[in-house]
Amino acid sequence: MNKLKQALLFSAIIILVLPHSIFGQSKFITDSLDIYITREMKRWNIPGVAISIVKDGKVIYQKGFGVREVGKPDKVDENTLFMIASNTKAYTATAVALLDKEKRLSLNEKVTRYLPYFRLKDSLSSRDVTVKDLLSHRIGFFTFQSDFLNWDCNLSRTDLIMNMRHVKPMYGFRTNFGYTNMGFVTAGEVIHAVTDTTWEVFLKYNIFLPLQMTRTTTRNTDIVTDNNAAKPYTIFDGKLVVLKYDSIDNIAPCGGLNSCVKDISNWILMQLDSGKFEGKQVIPFDVLKRTRTSTTIVGDVANPLFPSTHFRTYGLGWFMEDYVGRKIISHDGGANGFVTNTTLVPEEKYGFTILTNTDANAFMDALQMQLLDDAFNVPYRNLSAIYYNKSAKGTAEDDSVTHAMWATAAKKPKPALDLKTYTGKYTNEIYGNIEIKEEKGKLVIHFSHHPHLTGNLEPLGENKFVCNYNPVAWGVKETPFIVVDGKVQSVVISVNGGIDYLPYEFKKDSTN
Repeated sequence: MNKLKQALLFSAIIILVLPHSIFGQSKFITDSLDIYITREMKRWNIPGVAISIVKDGKVIYQKGFGVREVGKPDKVDENTLFMIASNTKAYTATAVALLDKEKRLSLNEKVTRYLPYFRLKDSLSSRDVTVKDLLSHRIGFFTFQSDFLNWDCNLSRTDLIMNMRHVKPMYGFRTNFGYTNMGFVTAGEVIHAVTDTTWEVFLKYNIFLPLQMTRTTTRNTDIVTDNNAAKPYTIFDGKLVVLKYDSIDNIAPCGGLNSCVKDISNWILMQLDSGKFEGKQVIPFDVLKRTRTSTTIVGDVANPLFPSTHFRTYGLGWFMEDYVGRKIISHDGGANGFVTNTTLVPEEKYGFTILTNTDANAFMDALQMQLLDDAFNVPYRNLSAIYYNKSAKGTAEDDSVTHAMWATAAKKPKPALDLKTYTGKYTNEIYGNIEIKEEKGKLVIHFSHHPHLTGNLEPLGENKFVCNYNPVAWGVKETPFIVVDGKVQSVVISVNGGIDYLPYEFKKDSTN
């Protein structure tokens, strides 16, 4: 081989391996990440953050920042529990795919074979929904549809699944992506049906124990009583407000896990090593590949910040997209008081998890992309600052609407009817019953399936009121009554979009 050919071949080899040799060579993680996170936590007003980064089979970075609870000295560390919310979906989907591999169920089998009581409003859809449909957000529901009832309520898992038959889907069956928490709740009960054990127990013995995820738990009481758990926070009217932990044991297969970055690192190590952990095959690689196979197109991904992204799909419990020529596998999680992320780049054997204890930050999203930019040698730009400026504008607009309603209510406009006329019992087919009472000269909404929740109504004039929810994480919403010929027919209730985007009309009981 002459020298020219040798030089050309060497150049070709350099070109082929360059993306991998560049990967991880930046000093951002070793020299700048601590400073970056600390600075941006202040910008976003986040009490606590925990992060872990895995590369080439090793944990290369793992750390906690800030405090578990404002006003107390206890620091966040690698063992601090956070609610990881919808990151749970990947665990549920992996468990179901494992059972498919073991021929104990089939992803392509009808759900009614395993749960005869399962029904949707449309009889044809009910007949055709498969287990795979449950795990890929394509049963026809709009994103978060019916979660006004499902989230933090007092109904059983079975009751909530049976209630799905009352929900009128916004889309045709398998025509659109609609993020559906109840699909995963139903899949959790399919696990119960085919194994004769619970979703909780199945995950413990097939995932948590083999991966030494000793801090990962499935119940509300586990995080409430733990002595190293981050408190949940939101930002309300510009102030940081502590919340109670959401009690979501009844819908846990869609978002009920509590975990820490040390445990999640083991999950990531297994994911990036073809299902192996410490040399032992924990999950067959075929199972992991099945969860990472695109099933549903999510929608338009055009974003001038990330022009190299061309598609976004959903597999089974994972979102997938391309970025700078790599396949990114990830999922976010959001509960009242927490937003979290898990990200995998299998071809680079790279992954990370980010946990935060406020639900009012996009820093988690920004840090995810910041770490990917760093890994792929994209020129540095402070994505957190970019995200914050955009977020602050949206927050200011929302606050302006809220303050305008409060200002109107402060003038004490007289409603069109006497307050007692609005009181009584109201019913919605999906939610069930609410009752509006007059208490100390004001109207208060009481929710039959959320005993901890109240809506305090203040007149805005005519038949409109502003509803101030307690807890505040449920929002501040304009609440109109529908009145015909001087008689109240119904009231339209809506809540924070992070819980449910849709309004629900409750019809007044004519007997009261």
